[in-house]
Amino acid sequence: MAKSKMVYRCTECGFETSKWNGRCPSCGTWNSLEEDILMPSPVGRAGGASRKKTDLSDRIQELNSITTDDDVRYHTGCGELDRVLGGGLVKGSIVLIGGEPGIGKSTLLLQICQYLGEEHSVLYVSGEESARQIKLRAKRLGVDTESLYLLTATDAQSICDTIVSCEPDIVIIDSIQTMQIPEIASSPGSLTQVRECTNLFMQTAKTQEIPIFIVGHVNKEGTIAGPKVIEHIVDTVLHFEGERHLSYRLLRAIKNRFGSTNEVGVFEMVSKGLQEVPNPSAMLLSERPLDVSGTCVTCVLEGTRPILAEVQVLATKSGFASPRRTSNGIDYSRMTIIIAILEKHLGFLFNTLDVYLNVVGGFQLREPSGDLAVAMCLYSSLVDRPINPRLAAFGEIGLGGEIRSVSYLQQRLREAERLGFELCIVPKHSLEKIDTSIFRMKVVGVTTLKQAFAVLNKTFPSKTEE
Repeated sequence: MAKSKMVYRCTECGFETSKWNGRCPSCGTWNSLEEDILMPSPVGRAGGASRKKTDLSDRIQELNSITTDDDVRYHTGCGELDRVLGGGLVKGSIVLIGGEPGIGKSTLLLQICQYLGEEHSVLYVSGEESARQIKLRAKRLGVDTESLYLLTATDAQSICDTIVSCEPDIVIIDSIQTMQIPEIASSPGSLTQVRECTNLFMQTAKTQEIPIFIVGHVNKEGTIAGPKVIEHIVDTVLHFEGERHLSYRLLRAIKNRFGSTNEVGVFEMVSKGLQEVPNPSAMLLSERPLDVSGTCVTCVLEGTRPILAEVQVLATKSGFASPRRTSNGIDYSRMTIIIAILEKHLGFLFNTLDVYLNVVGGFQLREPSGDLAVAMCLYSSLVDRPINPRLAAFGEIGLGGEIRSVSYLQQRLREAERLGFELCIVPKHSLEKIDTSIFRMKVVGVTTLKQAFAVLNKTFPSKTEE
């Protein structure tokens, strides 16, 4: 009988080696090699020669002959989750939800069972909690549907057999790190167990046309624990973001075969679970201080949704030989580049100042459209003059001090106008594609940082007014 072979597999790129290394020889990632077991091949010693030939020509289908019904998606009852999924839960799909412990993965899935249970049967499989513990949590969240069934088990093969025999409409697996296949000689949560269990659930979901939610824990780097191949097996990968001490959570799609990967859902953790935030812009600006220097509002796009975010900068005299630079919510290198541009082209000196930058609410500025707002915050904090609270700015800054165009400018302006902003400073090149007369607020187009600061200086109150 063939024996299994122990190898070390990189969790980032899948590289295999017989010896452990501190750094992957293929992708160069440190501490990514973990033990894995290669299972023996079921075919004979002559390779595939002893395997019986199988003709699958009768299963070939013409693309135009395949029909899609109108009810190909299930609505979860949570608009933010449906948005991130691309319009709802697709039949036969497998969705992986990752996030830090306690961020709200199990809470969200148990909450949507209340709505799904009105018309569908839901099987909740838990390998971490007992049925009584889940009942206590469901009681706290107000989940009392009669179509929710609980199963506490960790044997993946037995769970798949149960799914096939019971035929529930929707299945939730919480979590994949607790599942195991007894025939595999490795502990639950290992690379082999997680990969093979995910393969089992994937085959069950596809053959039975049953959508399956899978909860996945994250490691210390913030990525989903287990081999990277898990993300290739599943159809959709969702990730919860946010600080545990903050009440707001962001649900972001990392991979989605049935929708956009740029969508984001916003939730707030309250006493009765996760609550949807249909207007994240108002949420992020709700506690914005007035008459304080170093704050400005910008607009970023998350998928098709424009979101206004507040950028704050504190520039203060440094007590060290080398000034400190700290950024939260924006790439550190991007912040240092903007500071260098201000020093080179406008003569503003930050070489003796500590600079601290923060995007309020734990929000991340992932696109360069927030560059102009960051530059205005730096200037405002440097001269200690507050920016008009009804002013918003968005645009990318080039190394030559030019303001480059941004996409979907009309959607950004509409969002700013909806929240009561009266003045927007935007790239002039982007204004050529839209009609600004449809907006009640004033829209000013600029091509350089000097022009942008000239407009900003006009909005500063005079010394006599102060």
